[in-house]
Amino acid sequence: MVWQPAPVVTGDAVVLDVAIAQLPVRTLAALIDIVVIAIGYVVGLVLWSLTLSQLDDALSAAILIIFTVLTLVGYPVAMETATRGRSLGKMAVGLRVVAEDGGPERFRQALFRGLAGFVEIWMLTGGPAVISSLVSAKGKRLGDIFAGTVVISERGPRLNPPPVMPPALAWWAGSLELSGLGPAQAELARQFLSRSAQLDPPIRQEMGHRIFGEVASRISPPPPPGAPVEYVLAAVLAERHRRALARLLPQAPVAAHPAPYARPPLPPPTSGFTPPS
Repeated sequence: MVWQPAPVVTGDAVVLDVAIAQLPVRTLAALIDIVVIAIGYVVGLVLWSLTLSQLDDALSAAILIIFTVLTLVGYPVAMETATRGRSLGKMAVGLRVVAEDGGPERFRQALFRGLAGFVEIWMLTGGPAVISSLVSAKGKRLGDIFAGTVVISERGPRLNPPPVMPPALAWWAGSLELSGLGPAQAELARQFLSRSAQLDPPIRQEMGHRIFGEVASRISPPPPPGAPVEYVLAAVLAERHRRALARLLPQAPVAAHPAPYARPPLPPPTSGFTPPS
């Protein structure tokens, strides 16, 4: 079964254009991790038999149990925490674990995933994980459900890039309050901008002003007087995308106004404006 791309929505109601990991790819990543764990466990058993087998039987057994738990649970928890959601298997196939709000995986979430994985993967041979992934809209195993995480594909297809930030509106976009703008309105604005050059001028003007009204009513402060509709919508979407990336990658802050993406220019404004100095 192949999972279709699905949105990941951040805490600021920003939809990130990511692809949910497909079940076969997740299975391959899990098999790689299982092989790594098995090799490490066998090496540990050899060392245990050579160094600790002469101890008291109860103490030796206790050490073996602790080592087993640390190997099966500690490896995924430590790796995913250190690499922000990636194990060796996930690195090999291009997967990453992220929080449901689009942020990086935290230690608490990695621990929940590791403990649940010990039961559903090792004790129950992966059956619950496969069943849960098949019935979940986002391909979640039980560990993901308990931890509030989702596995995404970093090599999956992406939607069209966000619009370029109009330089004349960058000062205004940086001060925007965007919590009232929902994913539906943002997606409508994105689709309009991607197709505006193909629309007849009267239809483009009518649709633009209608979408502009919906967006402007949900943000603050209001756009500068005389700002072209297309420029305002582009500035809002570019700023939302910038903040989403900053939240997803806090260890590498995104520049306040990133370089322009390769995208056809917006239609020329119907009236010019000059931002305040």
